Amino acid sequence: MKLIFPVLTLTRGGAQRMLAELTNHLTEIGHEVTILLPSDGVVEYEMKGKLIYAKEGELAASDFPAGDVIISNFYTTVEVSQRASEEGKCVHIRLAFCYEPTFLPDNSRSFSSYNIAPNLLVLSRWQQGIVQMNHGIKGRIVPIGVGPVFKNMKVRDPKKRLVVSAIMRKPEGGFSAHREQDYLLQQLNKVKAHHPEVELYLISPPGEQAESATLQTLVNDERYQIRTPANDTELCFHYSESDIFVSSSTYDTGSLPGIEAMRCGAALVTVYAGGNMEYCKHGHNCLMSYRFQNRLADDIITLIRDPSLRQRLAHKGEQVSQDFTWEKSTQIFQNVLFEIVARNPS
Repeated sequence: MKLIFPVLTLTRGGAQRMLAELTNHLTEIGHEVTILLPSDGVVEYEMKGKLIYAKEGELAASDFPAGDVIISNFYTTVEVSQRASEEGKCVHIRLAFCYEPTFLPDNSRSFSSYNIAPNLLVLSRWQQGIVQMNHGIKGRIVPIGVGPVFKNMKVRDPKKRLVVSAIMRKPEGGFSAHREQDYLLQQLNKVKAHHPEVELYLISPPGEQAESATLQTLVNDERYQIRTPANDTELCFHYSESDIFVSSSTYDTGSLPGIEAMRCGAALVTVYAGGNMEYCKHGHNCLMSYRFQNRLADDIITLIRDPSLRQRLAHKGEQVSQDFTWEKSTQIFQNVLFEIVARNPS
């Protein structure tokens, strides 16, 4: 089939990674995939589908080529995708990587966008329930995956200092409030105060690190070491050198870094974020707390002081992560795609 994906950006990030992985795998199994970007769209992933750009600025219905299915994602791509679908008589499916109204600006527009496209795909049962409760639409679940580049490189040295790491994204722009990064730093500082021997690594995309004044201030903070992986191989190394990986996000439909770190053999300490319940089970393969419990630092310290528990959780997490692959996600996506198209012939 001819599949058209309108995309705002393909810079480094969880949603963009899933778009890249799905479209690449769909191309590999024989679909004709076109990714439509704004005229100034940025691409930081290696893409196998065809890339085209809007003639002027933002996406317009006239920019969409002919195809069988349009797959929108972020709320700002939904209205224009629906117009293009109606003009071309092709099926419009929304693949929602997050539920935007709860945590992003312009929530009146993002909320109403869920009343536009009845064909909906989501990432987790938590997200499915929220959308069904608010809009009456039961989206089909397409789970997240982990690529083969992420693996346990077995570079941890028990004779060296223990490493605790976390992702830090640029706070400027209003798109990272759900990550609770101020809380993360507060909790990491508490850990450092109790265990000064521990190394704290903050991992950021190099572009965001360079352009964010807030992230720049952390460079001179002696409590942290900054890591800016240029690609997934380097990111895998940083996950693999981490004894404990920490996630403070309180609102994620999939939460990729946590499961990627698990695949690389790190013990996960996390805040409940909704979507991470697809792969997290407290006390079995991670330590998880609700934000109100204010327990993130305490859980990290527990794993610092209990190496046997840390190793057991890391081993279980690595095992569980094997069930999540992009090949499986793509197959589920394709199956649902065929079902929807069969119900909506052009």
